[in-house]
Amino acid sequence: MRRLFPVSEPTADDGSGHEWSLDELATAYAYPEPDGRAGAWLRANMVSTLDGAAQHDGRSQPISGAADMRIFGTLRGLADVIVAGAETVRREGYRPARARAEFAARREAAGQGPAPVIAVVSASLDLDLTLPLFTSPLVPTLLLTGAAADPARVAAAERAGARVVVAGDGAGVDPARAVSALAGLGHTRLLTEGGPRLLGQFIAAGVLDEMCLTLAPVLTGGAAQRIAGGPPVEVPRRFVLSSLLEEQGFLFSRYRRV
Repeated sequence: MRRLFPVSEPTADDGSGHEWSLDELATAYAYPEPDGRAGAWLRANMVSTLDGAAQHDGRSQPISGAADMRIFGTLRGLADVIVAGAETVRREGYRPARARAEFAARREAAGQGPAPVIAVVSASLDLDLTLPLFTSPLVPTLLLTGAAADPARVAAAERAGARVVVAGDGAGVDPARAVSALAGLGHTRLLTEGGPRLLGQFIAAGVLDEMCLTLAPVLTGGAAQRIAGGPPVEVPRRFVLSSLLEEQGFLFSRYRRV
């Protein structure tokens, strides 16, 4: 990355064209020490266009870029678990997270496995269990669902190798219970990549600790979703800027809850 502007420690751009290494990015995005709900820290990573679109033609990839993907990979490399809604998993063609040599030493020192777990939030469990996400992950994929989930689909998911975790009393998943359930499994460094409906649920439940937002220098128009949807909060929640990075017009901001 060519510029890094930590809010608490301003630096000058020396014009050298220096590209930040993955190790430097991992340091910049390191998770804080646990301090709250069950010791878990939930961060979101989303991308938005200048006019507020989170997707183009239903996917985020068209509004992303090479630098954004490096941040994306870094955040995954630091996480215990990656939480995503079932619709996002289907649209974005999620695959198992892979082990990356660049993060191996950090993960070992932190007591983490070689790759993060993928946790899919789904009330219906209507998923293609023949996909690599279920048939060939390094670590079993988690399915977060409600207590009223179809028993036949629960059994099918478990036969396919997934681990079903109940995090709600009804058909759906309660966001706070999802965070607690993951922490109970030893996953305290949580990363959600959306989609917008799932992120909106985390926001409404007051369990989001950090927002990593990429602002892409593009305009799309249309009626695409924002990065978060769903029920509004009664009082807007204030976050503070922790750091700001820039490359080729993309801005990479990191905000933490107050």
